[in-house]
Amino acid sequence: MVAPPVSPVAAATVAPSPWPGLLLAAGGAVAFSGKAIIVKLAYRHGVDAVTLIMLRMLFALPLFVALAWWAGRGKPALTARDWRAVVGLGFCGYYLASFLDFAGLQYISASFERLILYLNPTLVLLLGALLFGRRFGGREVTALLVSYAGVALVFGHEARLEGPNVGLGALLVFGSAVSYAVYLVYSGEEVRRLGSLRLTGLATSVACVLCIAQYLLLRPWDTALAVAPAVVWLSVLNATACTFAPVIMVMMAIERVGATLASQTGMIGPMSTIAMGVVFLGEPFTAWVAAGTALVLLGVWMLTRRRH
Repeated sequence: MVAPPVSPVAAATVAPSPWPGLLLAAGGAVAFSGKAIIVKLAYRHGVDAVTLIMLRMLFALPLFVALAWWAGRGKPALTARDWRAVVGLGFCGYYLASFLDFAGLQYISASFERLILYLNPTLVLLLGALLFGRRFGGREVTALLVSYAGVALVFGHEARLEGPNVGLGALLVFGSAVSYAVYLVYSGEEVRRLGSLRLTGLATSVACVLCIAQYLLLRPWDTALAVAPAVVWLSVLNATACTFAPVIMVMMAIERVGATLASQTGMIGPMSTIAMGVVFLGEPFTAWVAAGTALVLLGVWMLTRRRH
């Protein structure tokens, strides 16, 4: 039997498959997570955080300048107010957050770092309450408690394995998460004014310049030439595959499946970091890490599901 022909109207109403968007979101989450693995591998070659983040941003700068130019074609020039906002958001959202994250990774495992950063939605909720008086109820409180219980569980396990500097590393990475949450809280109006891609390109370009300037102020300029070749290639990989590419992939995913589904797909990020940490870094995967990860993922899922 021959199937009846599909009318043009019916064909036009067929919903597109969500799989391309889901694959983009998952790929972006995995690529973002790979950043911690690359940083930990680079630290094995004796490089410090200031030099390492400079190299990453040096290679990423041309890509984000190009993104800002491409996204701003045909749009009005930035006003003085726009530039002030871009510089402020670039400082807290990408420069400070990146530097604190890189510094913290010297003391804690990649999997623990990813769990702390994954608390970001809870920090956005808390900042919204503190800064703007936004209310949240008992379900949100439960989600917060579940998430932070998971981090506390992994912290206790990590402290026994890594030593006394785990607290400092966790504090630095938590500061990174807070800094990026501040960026998210205050970036809403600029996203509406400039667009997400243009704002990301501009703010990240500002952060790249700040990281390079920080290096020039704190280190002799020629010390970067003395790093191991592996550090340079790892930094190129970090700048492209784990910094620039995930931004584009996540934005494309949001266009296809929406922010809610894309963010929920991003829950694969912590799991991929743990898996890559075990494979590439030899980090242990224990029942404590599994339980803590499950609690953090559950808490963030409860929070994002409730909010959306």
